[in-house]
Amino acid sequence: MLSEEDNQAILLFFENIPKYYNCKTEIVEGIYARTEDFDANNTTWNLSEFVLIRSAYRKNGNRLMMEGDKMYYELSAGIIVKFDQVGRDKYEFIEQYSSTVFRITKIRFHLKPGGK
Repeated sequence: MLSEEDNQAILLFFENIPKYYNCKTEIVEGIYARTEDFDANNTTWNLSEFVLIRSAYRKNGNRLMMEGDKMYYELSAGIIVKFDQVGRDKYEFIEQYSSTVFRITKIRFHLKPGGK
């Protein structure tokens, strides 16, 4: 269960995401089964890159979405168990799909020179 502080941080992230529109967006996602702790070697990884053109909250299904040309990515808001800003323009979400199955999503926005 997320703390109220984490919930507010996620809301703030999505309220401010328009500043990243038209920026290269890199998403690295990993699916893993937690035995005792996260182990990158036992994770299945995927990498996607696109230019972010829009984002939204899809109430039907409780999903947070990001979209680019020929790219669509969603996070299930109701099962997020962890959210962190891990660096400038870098964020991590962890969703828990069952008692042992997790998805980690690492998002990095590449700002254009001049700030956008």
